[in-house]
Amino acid sequence: MKLDNLTAIDVVEGIKSGNISCEELVCEIYERIERSKLNCFITLNKANALEKAIEVDRRKNEEDYRRKKLLGVPIAIKDSISTRGLQTTCASKILEGYIPPYDAAVIEALKCEGAIIIGKTNMDEFCMGTTTETSFYGPTRNPHDLSRVPGGSSGGSAAAISACETVLALGSDTGGSIRCPASFCGVVGLKPTYGFVSRYGLIAYANSLEQIGPMASNVTDTALLLEVISAKDERDSMEVKIKNNAAMNYCASSLKWDEDANIDIDIDIDKEVKGMKIGVPKEFIEGVSPAVKKSVWNAVHKFEDSGAIVEEISMRGLNLKYALASYYIIAISEASSNLARFDGLRYGLRLGKDENWHTTFSKIRGEGFGEEVKRRIILGTYALSAGYYGKYYLKALKVRTLIKNEFEDAFKKQDMLAMPTMPFVAFELGERIKDPLSLYLADVNTVPINLAGVPSISIPCGFSNGLPIGLQLVGKHFEENEILKAGFVFETLSG
Repeated sequence: MKLDNLTAIDVVEGIKSGNISCEELVCEIYERIERSKLNCFITLNKANALEKAIEVDRRKNEEDYRRKKLLGVPIAIKDSISTRGLQTTCASKILEGYIPPYDAAVIEALKCEGAIIIGKTNMDEFCMGTTTETSFYGPTRNPHDLSRVPGGSSGGSAAAISACETVLALGSDTGGSIRCPASFCGVVGLKPTYGFVSRYGLIAYANSLEQIGPMASNVTDTALLLEVISAKDERDSMEVKIKNNAAMNYCASSLKWDEDANIDIDIDIDKEVKGMKIGVPKEFIEGVSPAVKKSVWNAVHKFEDSGAIVEEISMRGLNLKYALASYYIIAISEASSNLARFDGLRYGLRLGKDENWHTTFSKIRGEGFGEEVKRRIILGTYALSAGYYGKYYLKALKVRTLIKNEFEDAFKKQDMLAMPTMPFVAFELGERIKDPLSLYLADVNTVPINLAGVPSISIPCGFSNGLPIGLQLVGKHFEENEILKAGFVFETLSG
């Protein structure tokens, strides 16, 4: 079975029409994974996935099954999302062997709609990184060049899609962890508005910033997956209750489902683009590599040629200047608090005979956590300590509010913003891992989006020396439908 260019919609239609065997599809994916040199997966779900695939083939004509939107679609899950009965490690030694007793809300939604979980993907340990090199299970490699990083922290999910080792994937995004690997691996990744998708079952890094989001090979599959995982969940107190689901609005206008499960795209490109106001902030273009800058402007001009109104704008307040510092203070402070629970006493790593509590606690965390995680915990603990809380964490929260206001001011005149996802293409493995500051600076175009809480999508827009470049489209709060439509238009215009 040819997996190249096989979309989720192709899979659903093919299974329901009998042209695709779900069992054969899943077997082919596992054969690819077993041959792979990418190290995309930490844990595979082979026995259960094959059992589910056989059941799909057997029951595909039943009415209940024909209504499932992701029937038989293979999906990979980032290893920070809880899966009942399937090891979930956050790519950390301290959680090796941990098997959650419950599913995350997004996993429940996927199972309800017939998706088949292939396995848990590799990532930076506890989502702390931009390269997937901090994983206890070794780095993932970029499918476009095995000597390069895939981005992070959802690098395994992005690489698996790019290499056709899955059809769909879930990632999580705290400061660019979906969009960075999407850009580096040449796939589509969307960070929803904060509060749009339930975080129940997501192992926390920084609660006030992170969101689970969809990753796919194209915008339409991304929209379909977002519709499924944005099902309402009362267990996440931060999930915003809105009457009209933006992803469903997009799917309702673009994906026409009939009772035979045939799907057609129905977007009037000229109508969707004409008059659209797209702002290109100078601050997000300055300092990026010439190849990235050229590709992004070429992408923006495609919108302009189709009737969009493009304007170079400035968001040069003092606030964006401090976005990176503000983000990292907030993130590491929340991480220090969240990761305090991992002590090896209740679950996870244990080291021989217990001594007194303080010694045991220190030894377990010292050996169980990697260097980057320990660095961030120590810095976060310092930022929260007495005498420094007001100077660092509280001040960072105030800057975040100002940054959010800057985005809201920009959206008073613009329908959406366009900018590079990453300031450069994927770099070589080992090139920056020993210089944490250079890695933190790589997030300069993604972290302001998380601070503002707005939605953002990364779409492939070109190549430089065979390595993908990502275009980032940023929308207003809860207007995922608008950036999805714009993304689909760009895909169609660019071919």
